[in-house]
Amino acid sequence: MARTARPAANGDAAANGDAAARGNAAARGNAAQDAKVRVPAGGGPVKGSAAKAGAAKGSAAKGSAAKGSAAKAGAAGRSGSGNSAGRRPSANAARGQARGRRDVVPPVPPAGPEGPAAWLRWATFGLAILGLAASAYLTYTHFTDSALAGCTETSGAVNCGKVTTSPQSMVFGIPVAVLGLAFYVFLVAIMSPFAWRSRRREIALVRMLSLVVGIGFVLYLLYAELFQIDAICLYCTSVHIITFLLFVLTGLAVAIWGLPPRTAKP
Repeated sequence: MARTARPAANGDAAANGDAAARGNAAARGNAAQDAKVRVPAGGGPVKGSAAKAGAAKGSAAKGSAAKGSAAKAGAAGRSGSGNSAGRRPSANAARGQARGRRDVVPPVPPAGPEGPAAWLRWATFGLAILGLAASAYLTYTHFTDSALAGCTETSGAVNCGKVTTSPQSMVFGIPVAVLGLAFYVFLVAIMSPFAWRSRRREIALVRMLSLVVGIGFVLYLLYAELFQIDAICLYCTSVHIITFLLFVLTGLAVAIWGLPPRTAKP
């Protein structure tokens, strides 16, 4: 009976692994007990069969241990391959994200305003030329002692000669007409379309500052004409009006379009 149980135990252990081994071990335990019961008092052959059955048990146990080790190795291999497979997509995803970041073009900020409208540039340039012409004519009549064309020389409120020859027509020993000429030469240059197109902040600041100084000087001359000389000059008044218009238009340009940024280049 022991010889019959050994092949069956070996076959079951090879087929079913750990669970079959446990079942076969139980079966062999029952067979061993049964063999002990049936062994006669002096039975040597049965003892040899029992020894062979014990050897079969040891080989079956070794096979089960080997299968268990193989199963553990297979599980570890599957786990390792699963982990590597899990890491590979994450690495690919990281590379895709990096490539996507490189491919994305940063948005271009909208271009800032190009400056005042064309009509304002040309209007200020034209007014500056008119102011330059009037200042040049006043300078010419001052040094030639000639009468101003179209301006009365009566004792009324309009008396160009009285204004141009009064003590107030000189400032620090310099004729007001010459100061006005120099001022408008500068204004023609800074009011030109080329100067308006420049995006240098310094040019815009100097333009506005020069007109602030000019309008302050105009207010002084108006005070002198109305309260000290008690007469007005039509040419001088025309220069005052032109200066005031330039001041208003330049202030309007700054209010609407603002000053160029500090980093702007021409």
